[in-house]
Amino acid sequence: MPILKDLDINWLILGHSERRQYYGETDEIVAQKTLDAYKQGFYVIACIGETLQQREAGQTAKVVLTQIQAIASKLPKEAWSKIVLAYEPVWAIGTGKVASPEQAQEVHAIIRRYIKDKIGADVAAGLRILYGGSVNGKNAATLYKKKDINGFLVGGASLKPEFLTIIDATKN
Repeated sequence: MPILKDLDINWLILGHSERRQYYGETDEIVAQKTLDAYKQGFYVIACIGETLQQREAGQTAKVVLTQIQAIASKLPKEAWSKIVLAYEPVWAIGTGKVASPEQAQEVHAIIRRYIKDKIGADVAAGLRILYGGSVNGKNAATLYKKKDINGFLVGGASLKPEFLTIIDATKN
């Protein structure tokens, strides 16, 4: 990671579903990478989210909280000022399917409540929780209006002109 610092790169995305799926990155590996990145002075966007099978089985909260718990077990409280969580339901990444604003808010609220209960109200209040998963110019404004959605982790849409609409949605 020192080469990244030499290149003035200060942010890392860790735990993305593709890394978990194709490279076998477990919750423990993501947690350890998050700790290592923090120790080396990086800011981290840690991705969490459930598969369609897990959602349909009613396991969303369990899966997401297990992923967060792994990270929380490694990090000291002061590290959370350099951590951003990105809730990316795997079933919505690049599929054109998107969690409804209510579904996304529900999970974001569960995340914030867990952080408040386990780490502290001050950390929960300052934590940025992003939504990712087929965000586009049409749904960004509605999603962003939800209390616990603090922004977006945008994939394919960032390569299209509509990305400016997504950016604009966060300025209200």
